Amino acid sequence: MQSKPYMTQEDATRILIAARQEARNNNWAVTIVVADDGGHPLALERLDGCAPIGAYIATEKARCAALGRRESKQYEDMINAGRNAFLSVPLLQGMLEGAVPIVVDGHVVGAVGVSGVKSEQDAQIARAGAAAV
Repeated sequence: MQSKPYMTQEDATRILIAARQEARNNNWAVTIVVADDGGHPLALERLDGCAPIGAYIATEKARCAALGRRESKQYEDMINAGRNAFLSVPLLQGMLEGAVPIVVDGHVVGAVGVSGVKSEQDAQIARAGAAAV
């Protein structure tokens, strides 16, 4: 039996704080979601001014990156390149840029998903959060 690291609530909080700071540094109103390796939300924060739909989109982006073990943008790129069959993949609804996996010792332990600004800005915030662990 092998062992792998897992994300604690303390880790999720640290990630959320770092992502929030990146968003605030740029005056971006977003929702930030930290999910575990199964795509289940551990932390969610919708900053003042972010549309309510952001909470749903950020959650699905985080789930996509956690379950897919890759940045959500990779799915968006595949679909835009013509692999429309990916639109029918079960459980992956957030196939848009803005979520990154959190990797510790070569293991994906979760993901950060962000929604509320331009997709590359969402991804910038998510990367800042992921870098906190």
